[in-house]
Amino acid sequence: MKLTEMKCIDPQPTDSPLENTQVKRYVEEIDSWNLEDKAIKKEFSFKSFPEAIAFVQDLAKIAQEQNHHPDILISYKKVKLTLSTHKIGGLSLNDFIVAAKIDQLFFFQINQKENSPDNWRSQKDRQSHCHNSRQEWN
Repeated sequence: MKLTEMKCIDPQPTDSPLENTQVKRYVEEIDSWNLEDKAIKKEFSFKSFPEAIAFVQDLAKIAQEQNHHPDILISYKKVKLTLSTHKIGGLSLNDFIVAAKIDQLFFFQINQKENSPDNWRSQKDRQSHCHNSRQEWN
């Protein structure tokens, strides 16, 4: 089953974080998320502040539906997300499920704009919208 088809479950304090082999497997299934310490991170870039805020509002619905919430930093036209399961002190399957659903949301929104009559984005613009979070976070 794909991560986007899964639903988060409430972790118990006695649950253990995912093993390194499991983490590596799930990292391969999500696009451009960076594994950093006990979390996964990604930065999204937008053409405007309202676009960034609209994205955050939509991803908040996903987070609430899944009852698993990322740390969110909004910096003008950039949205930086960090996912980790604080209750267990590391990464759980929930982090990867929410990451996959957020990626799906982002690409759905970009494709909607590409197919709209007022599409102004070039292929290069679309690619620059999503930055690999391995770049430094300023």
